[in-house]
Amino acid sequence: MPDDAIPEAGTRTIVLVGLMGAGKTTIGRRLAARLNLPFVDADAEIERAAGCTIPELFARHGEAAFRDGERRVLRRLLLGPRCVLSTGGGAFMDAGTRALIKERALSVWLRVSLPVLLKRVTGRQGRPLLAGRDPHEVMTSLMALRHPIYAEADLIVDCGDDSIETGAQRVLRAIQIAEPARVPVDLPGERPHRYDVVIGPDLLERAGALLGPILPQKRCVIVTDERVAALHLPALLRSLGDAGIRTDVLRIPGGESSKSLAQFSETIEALLALRVERRTAVIGFGGGVVGDLAGFLAASALRGLPFVQIPTTLLSQVDSSVGGKTGINSASGKNLIGAFHQPLAVLADSDVLGTLTRRELGAGYAEILKAGLISDPALFGWCENHAGRLLDGESATLIEAVRRACAFKAQVVAADEHEQAADGGRALLNLGHSFAHALEAEFHYDGRLLHGEAVGIGLVLAAALSERLGYCPPLVSERVSAHLRSLGLMAGLDDLPHRLSAARLIEHMKGDKKMRDGRLSFVLLHGIGRAFTSRAVGSDDVLALLLEQGCDA
Repeated sequence: MPDDAIPEAGTRTIVLVGLMGAGKTTIGRRLAARLNLPFVDADAEIERAAGCTIPELFARHGEAAFRDGERRVLRRLLLGPRCVLSTGGGAFMDAGTRALIKERALSVWLRVSLPVLLKRVTGRQGRPLLAGRDPHEVMTSLMALRHPIYAEADLIVDCGDDSIETGAQRVLRAIQIAEPARVPVDLPGERPHRYDVVIGPDLLERAGALLGPILPQKRCVIVTDERVAALHLPALLRSLGDAGIRTDVLRIPGGESSKSLAQFSETIEALLALRVERRTAVIGFGGGVVGDLAGFLAASALRGLPFVQIPTTLLSQVDSSVGGKTGINSASGKNLIGAFHQPLAVLADSDVLGTLTRRELGAGYAEILKAGLISDPALFGWCENHAGRLLDGESATLIEAVRRACAFKAQVVAADEHEQAADGGRALLNLGHSFAHALEAEFHYDGRLLHGEAVGIGLVLAAALSERLGYCPPLVSERVSAHLRSLGLMAGLDDLPHRLSAARLIEHMKGDKKMRDGRLSFVLLHGIGRAFTSRAVGSDDVLALLLEQGCDA
């Protein structure tokens, strides 16, 4: 980025302002660690540049000279790489510095009460403004002078006498709400289209503000299931209503059985009975089943209605809500009836993930790990290091995981929107899915095996098949399996409640939509981050692998 370019939201330096003792350094360090950013203490940088301490600077040259040097150092830092920047208490008082911060950074005032500040600064050395003076008198005067200016910060976070961790969490949440992550999906095909995947907390409460400017009409129909409606629908309706958006709600039963021709027929008749117009948007509000069905409704009704995805599971946030694939199942197989229909926007609210079980988070995690295996070794490594915190529901880790996975998928979809590439392309996203869909079919989509659990097993089997065929070095499947098992997730056929028939699984695979000229199609691996498509896999090799992995004949 050129030095004079104004950073976009979500890429800006975080500047902490406040009085001495507010915790700018301690909270700043913890915040930087959570955001995976460098932490910079402006006072330390000033001392480094001057070759002496700040008290010595004050004593030798006076406050005016110190402020001049502070201004120059802050400008250099603000023009540099993104970081968490702790400033001295007086830095934000300078109008020029304040304007530069406003332009290039997100400013956060750490507001702390006088009693807490006094407890923190009384008796401390290295505070030039307190030298030889009564701390109560000084701090009271500074509060009266500076608080009205600090109030011009972008965010105000009250930090009491809490732990550093609590303070950092408050600041982190305020930042995430103010600047949710955005992943652009740019589709340059015959009909160019662009939309954002917005990721962060509190998005349901802000849905009206986020969707109001992009909906063609101030009217929408929400398609959801009973569980999501009970947990989250009131917040969404309130937000849309506040923005003047008129809503109707269509509820469907939960579970994979709703991705059926029967449910589609019933729901599209209900949708048309509402006398929707071609500018009326359909909002898919739920997990992957709801999103797939709602998207297909939007693609079909009146030959195409505007569509918005608000996914409520980790699996749907990182996978099915992005890319425009919509559809339902048939008696012959999964997702065999559908259409490509891109949304206007995707709102991935991290708060709703707090209502998921660890099992449901684990099912979504398999799709994130899959992205790393396909072509992003750095993401795979990130998964190995952060998966525990993700499955524990840590907000910052979940947001980063969704951001990384969506950024990966957006890149793949932009290059091959309709899965037409002769080799590779969007088809690579099916890594592990030939096995996974066969497993799901064998369990009749009845909830005993979640899609993401089947994908996790499928990833291990795809790696093992790649090794068996000599495409992949040994131990890759073992590394993937060991990682999943360390998290308590399914990783092999022996994790299933009973033994399966290899022949039946292969029959399920032959009904998959990825069949080409009657041959099985697989995504295989040359190694971690190096996936490729192959239609040269014989049924005998797949049968041998399944028998080796514990299937009956």
